[in-house]
This record gives sequence, C-alpha cells and structure tokens, in this order.
Amino acid sequence: MKNYDDIINLPYHESTKYPRMPIIDRAAQFSPFAALTGYEEAIKETERPVDERIQLSEDAIVKLDEQLQLVAGKADKQPPVEITYFVPDERKTGGKYVTVRGNIKKIDQLKKIIVLQGEKIIPINEIIDIIIIE
Repeated sequence: MKNYDDIINLPYHESTKYPRMPIIDRAAQFSPFAALTGYEEAIKETERPVDERIQLSEDAIVKLDEQLQLVAGKADKQPPVEITYFVPDERKTGGKYVTVRGNIKKIDQLKKIIVLQGEKIIPINEIIDIIIIE
C-alpha cells in the first residue's frame, strides 16, 4: 500500500459555511511582499542630490556686507533685489541654493532677516549674493 492510497480518490469536501475564495484572492496569498517597508524610499532619499554650503572668503564677506549695507540704506524705498541664499535640507546634511527676485518690504536687524513683499523671509546669514536691480 502506497502513501495516501486510502484517501486519494475521496470526493472533495466543499464547505457549506464559507463561500469559495475567488481565484484572485487566493493568488494574493502567495504574492511577494515588502519585508523592508520604507527601504525603497530610504534609498531614493540617499540618492537625492544636495549642495554643500559655500564658505565665503574674507573678501567675499566684506563685499557681501557692503551690498547688504547698500540695500539697507535703500530699504525704505523698497527696492527690487535679486538674492541668492542657501536653504538647508530638512532631512540630510547640505541643502540647495535659491535665487529669488522681489521688492524689499523690511530688513529686521534684530532677527537677522530680510522680508520681501509677499512675505518671503530670507535669513541674512544664509545670503551669498544680493544685487539691487536697477
């Protein structure tokens, strides 16, 4: 007598209590799953490029300070300016440089910020270039 000879030809028992599972649901039981949830997102985040913060030379700092004083002297006239500044990345070391154009609304020396019309706030210590647009 071979294994299972006694039951191999018995009729299939279908439950009267539970309905038959659809084929698509049965297949889903055997489909692959992501054992490491969030892994793909972590890899993409690591691959995302960021810029390193530029360390300005002493000459560049002096020139930038002169430009900021010039802009501050004309701030009451709300001059149009072009500002390039660093925006730190929220998730990893580094960030990106952004250039914006707008009219100065105010310069707050205490908070060390420049506010453009439209309420765009730029930290003065992140600025690497500022130009008054004539």
